[in-house]
Amino acid sequence: MASIQIPAAADFHVHLRDGSMMETVVPTVRQGGASLAYVMPNLVPPITTVEQALAYHSKLQALDPSVAFLMTLYLSPDITPSVIAVAAATGKIAGVKSYPKGLTTNSDAGVVDYASFYPVFAAMEEHDLVLNLHGESPSSETTTILNAEETFLPTLLALHERFPKLRIVLEHCTTAAAVEAVKKCGPTVAATITAHHLYLTIDQWADNPHCFCKPVAKLPSDRQALLDAATSGDPRFFLGTDSAPHPKSAKIGSKSGKLAAGVFTQPYAVQYVATAFDRLGKIDKLKAFVSEFGRTFYKTVEKGWEKAEDIAKDSVVLEKEPGTVVVNEIGEGEGAVVPFMAGEKLWSVRWL
Repeated sequence: MASIQIPAAADFHVHLRDGSMMETVVPTVRQGGASLAYVMPNLVPPITTVEQALAYHSKLQALDPSVAFLMTLYLSPDITPSVIAVAAATGKIAGVKSYPKGLTTNSDAGVVDYASFYPVFAAMEEHDLVLNLHGESPSSETTTILNAEETFLPTLLALHERFPKLRIVLEHCTTAAAVEAVKKCGPTVAATITAHHLYLTIDQWADNPHCFCKPVAKLPSDRQALLDAATSGDPRFFLGTDSAPHPKSAKIGSKSGKLAAGVFTQPYAVQYVATAFDRLGKIDKLKAFVSEFGRTFYKTVEKGWEKAEDIAKDSVVLEKEPGTVVVNEIGEGEGAVVPFMAGEKLWSVRWL
């Protein structure tokens, strides 16, 4: 199959930043073939109030009113059951994102003890908001970035057991163990898989800063498990790119001496997935993974965030030839961002 027409994708994990970076990145959502973006709250300061989330939504909508932006709150002591009730009533906030303290970009205000948030999770269950989990454990004598996800999985299973009706998404899973854990759960638990983790293993990010993210890519067997899950037709696995732009200066020669974690995939989101699926001879599985399963889990039509007829007519065509070559940079000056697989050829996308 040399071309395929599908409804516009829904990307259920994006980082759109703020300020000038936001202005650079937001226009790339549709460029990458998506008409819906589920927006992460780890700004500086983090989005911990309904008012902040709505103000952020207004800024994003002003930059591109053709994209449906679904907002999230940052799980912190500021999030109470009453805040959850107000958030659910806005019709714009769809979930709450949990970051383990200190593990990734702007996570210093993250979670240390999940039990303290049980009343919040109960309220989320009642009001049908989604709990989005960054599924890693903090580093310790026995936990590193290589096994942080696997050591977190008992927490996922325990939360699901305690709150069986709470919709939970294990974000950006990277291991075969994570895939199997999600499969053990009921239909209220799902997982996002990124575009870049369909390509990467530890070897790539070990010597290429533009492939470094958290959670880090793992072994070839883990990558294969992600590819198998993404192309399986199992509705519990769907696209969440975790596209995370950082200025090139933060990825190469950062003044802090530390490497910013994040891979920028937004401008070519669907093309990366199409190319990966095509290499497996499974391009026919693309539509469900990028356009259908996530929307169904999040109830985007049922909750009024999208209309079924609009999804059907807002379509894209992907073509293997002539394809498209990923540009070397997006943006200008110190704000320039290097996209994943710069200089490499992918399937192309065009809007109908």
